[in-house]
Amino acid sequence: MAPSKAPTGHFSILYFAAASTFTNKASEHLPAPAEARNLFSKLEELYPGIKDKVLSSCAVTVNMAYIDIDGDDAPDLELVIKDGDEVAIIPPVSSG
Repeated sequence: MAPSKAPTGHFSILYFAAASTFTNKASEHLPAPAEARNLFSKLEELYPGIKDKVLSSCAVTVNMAYIDIDGDDAPDLELVIKDGDEVAIIPPVSSG
């Protein structure tokens, strides 16, 4: 089932694999605009422990484009997540 469209003034965030398990959600809506540099801190406020247990090894996309917000000099720290954007938290995929 596709996630619902974000209400005005919000963006959608999609959780996959371990991120979905940790949050107990497949998706939710958060207020926009939001600075990408603050995304992990906001999620840590909502889900204590997620930063170390899940986000430290995740890929992040905004509107299906990968962004890099890991580290003080990451190129996408200044990116602003806008009203209607779709963010995805994608943990590493392993195969056996």
